[in-house]
Amino acid sequence: MLEAHDEKTVTAIADKLKNSRLERNLKQVEVAERADLNSNYYAKVERGEAVPSILTLKKICKALKVKSSDILPF
Repeated sequence: MLEAHDEKTVTAIADKLKNSRLERNLKQVEVAERADLNSNYYAKVERGEAVPSILTLKKICKALKVKSSDILPF
């Protein structure tokens, strides 16, 4: 179980990923395909229900064409 501050971090990352995707007019399935991820898994990441590994986050950032510093709240 995540501690409260960890939940805030996960939520912040999820929100930034979703906002980046929407700014680019992409569907979740398009990001998932570009990142070579299951679309259901990616949807969970955006909802803050799944915490991606660093390597997975790197793939998502590349798919969205954003820097990790744009996504990470620290």
